Amino acid sequence: MSLPSPVSADLFARAKAVTPGGVNSPVRAFNAVGGTPRFIRSASGAWLTDVDGREYVDLVCSWGPMLLGHAHPEVTAAVQAAVARGTSFGTPTEPEVELVEEIVRRAPVERVRLVSSGTEATMSAIRLARGFTGRDLVVKFAGCYHGHVDSLLAEAGSGVATLALPGTPGVPAQEAGLTLVLPYNDRAAVTAAFAEHGPRIAALVTEATPGNMGVVPPEPGFNAFLAETCREAGALFVSDEVMTGFRATARGGWGLDGAHEGWTPDLMTFGKVMGGGFPAAAFGGRADVMAHLAPEGPVYQAGTLSGNPVATTAGLATLRLADDDVYARLGAVSTTIREAAGDALAAAGVPHVVQAAGTMFSVFFDDRPVRDFAGAARQDTAAYAAFFHAMLDAGVYLPPSAYECWFVSAAHDDRAVQHVLSALPGAARAAAAARDERPTTEEVR
Repeated sequence: MSLPSPVSADLFARAKAVTPGGVNSPVRAFNAVGGTPRFIRSASGAWLTDVDGREYVDLVCSWGPMLLGHAHPEVTAAVQAAVARGTSFGTPTEPEVELVEEIVRRAPVERVRLVSSGTEATMSAIRLARGFTGRDLVVKFAGCYHGHVDSLLAEAGSGVATLALPGTPGVPAQEAGLTLVLPYNDRAAVTAAFAEHGPRIAALVTEATPGNMGVVPPEPGFNAFLAETCREAGALFVSDEVMTGFRATARGGWGLDGAHEGWTPDLMTFGKVMGGGFPAAAFGGRADVMAHLAPEGPVYQAGTLSGNPVATTAGLATLRLADDDVYARLGAVSTTIREAAGDALAAAGVPHVVQAAGTMFSVFFDDRPVRDFAGAARQDTAAYAAFFHAMLDAGVYLPPSAYECWFVSAAHDDRAVQHVLSALPGAARAAAAARDERPTTEEVR
């Protein structure tokens, strides 16, 4: 296991004295991989620098938002100018209008409401769906994470899976009971649920391409099937693009199959990239559905910092810079790294499968294709932990969980990519050694 810097260790001890688990989002605690989290002091381009001065190639990218890399000079300049004008007004501003116009230009939505987090976006979309339909049930899939909304934590992926926590502590039984949880990519389960509960189902919510149990792409036609099933039942189809929006492709997860399969969501949620690294998110969709929001309609939703001028400026600058060349670079880098990871693990004899959706990808430490949460949960998380720490020691920062995506940026130049490629063989051997050291069934007995 890699050793933390003395400064990181001291900061973590101080943090645990005043913050639950010493972190402000659970996966950062390294519980899933062991060891002590690194406290980062600064970042530039593809590189992170911790408080002890160690550098790492960043394959987390703030869990997706840093599409252009850290501290991109044009985004930084736009933000500095915005800060100089004032950080928050509690009034409408020009950047929020321009950001929404950019989202509408890129995504199949007619109207958009800005909020401050992905959780807030999905929570508001579900409230709106219930208000619009007059129904109460929501369908979701096991392993899909839609923020820490009470009812949507049932069998969530991401941090809930990482920490092996039950899905609903602190959530009233009646709230959890309004959520139907189905296996992902299972058409028969969806058909059965709608046959039994159709008149009560307000919405079905799914990640456009799940990335919170690792990347598990929808099988061909699955999203189109979901959209049609919802349409026939009078329910709304909610596509969660908080992770995939403007990240998986220029048009997000919807761009992977929606355009050619002919499905369009009734509502979509966005976050991460659209905020350019700042706390910003959004939900949007059909004009007639969005018209039910206050002050135009009866469904209430509000937020003091929604449409914050600094955050919207950062998001707008990021999206305007995300041209075809940026996505071409993202595609090339992600392909190179994921193929090299697969080759290194194969050479070391480590069972694995690499799965991708556009520029997003992840490595499962199991050699069977993963099509749902049960498949993701089969993987060898101990082997991943050994792999993670070997990469960290070599100066590559991976997600500290086997259930997360790897992200690259347009700032991952040849030097950064070569650094990752050089680290992979040793990390693969560490994963193989972790498997070899595991006691057999007879030894345990």
